[in-house]
Amino acid sequence: METVVVGMSGGVDSAVSAYLLKKEGYNVVALFMVNWEENGDDGVCTSEQDFEDVKRVCAKLQIPYYSVNFAKEYYERVFEYFLKEYKEGRTPNPDVLCNREIKFGPFLDFARKIGANKIATGHYAKVEEVNGKFYLKKAKDKNKDQSYFLNQLSQKQLSSVIFPLADIEKTEVRKIAEKLELSNARKKDSTGICFIGERNFRAFLKNFLPAKPGKIRSVSGEVVGEHIGLMYYTLGQRRGLNIGGKKGGSGERWFVLEKDLTNNELIVSQGEDEKLFSSGLFAKEFNWIPSFPEKKSFNCYAKFRYRQPDQAVMVEVLDKNNIKVVFNEKQRAITPGQYVVLYDEDENCLGGGIIEKFFY
Repeated sequence: METVVVGMSGGVDSAVSAYLLKKEGYNVVALFMVNWEENGDDGVCTSEQDFEDVKRVCAKLQIPYYSVNFAKEYYERVFEYFLKEYKEGRTPNPDVLCNREIKFGPFLDFARKIGANKIATGHYAKVEEVNGKFYLKKAKDKNKDQSYFLNQLSQKQLSSVIFPLADIEKTEVRKIAEKLELSNARKKDSTGICFIGERNFRAFLKNFLPAKPGKIRSVSGEVVGEHIGLMYYTLGQRRGLNIGGKKGGSGERWFVLEKDLTNNELIVSQGEDEKLFSSGLFAKEFNWIPSFPEKKSFNCYAKFRYRQPDQAVMVEVLDKNNIKVVFNEKQRAITPGQYVVLYDEDENCLGGGIIEKFFY
């Protein structure tokens, strides 16, 4: 009987994944990963409740479980990068990095130490092997598809993972959990960055990076307010600027257009200025799935943020790690630090890279 180690988060998706694998005849072992160590306002470790949910599910499914602390690896491989990017004015996506560096790194190493060749997670994604190559594909439930967050996985990592929810809708997952009477059947899905949780983002970041207030300036050069630190704003943002009541102007909403790191100024426009829309981008550190493309340029589809509908693009391969992406239609608020993820017409994820800059 083949052993599979399932990454259990305390949520319903990983719980049902474990059940489905056991039903298929695998020897299932659960692993709860502690990636962040911190006490909440009440002095209780924020991961303790999730671990209690894991233990209850494992007792119900009659499967063994382990808890492993990867907080040091997470801090060094993910969180330090997160802080560095914010300090340099970009908006990183730590969830993508966490998948590559933790969930499919130390997690996979641990699984092999206890005699397993495969790991499984509750991600909504699909892996297919064709002639020895592993393809990452979109899940059946397009509304929940998480292939975007898996764009940095290697062939080695993809060859070792099972996604039990590849062909199941989220509504069906809930039904299975309720039928099994799992304690977390109706548990709310986690959202946002894992180590911040439900807390105020600005308050959290202030603990690690000193805020440096500065001027908010309009496109025409007029000072229209003050910002509390460039790291707290993203391109295209229209809420939380605190300049909505300014007299004069068109009366339209204000939008963030640019972060001027040299002068520590936030550049804004009243109304959706044309500078909010770009014609293309350059991306670096591109990870190709399943292999480096044969053509120097090709047409495909892209996402520039999670849950965004696929956008038609033309890709030019500059070298092994860098690409240029030209949009068929102009795109709003392309954000350096985020990932551009490519797909073909058959819903194969071709890979992803970090957005370095955009052009008009």
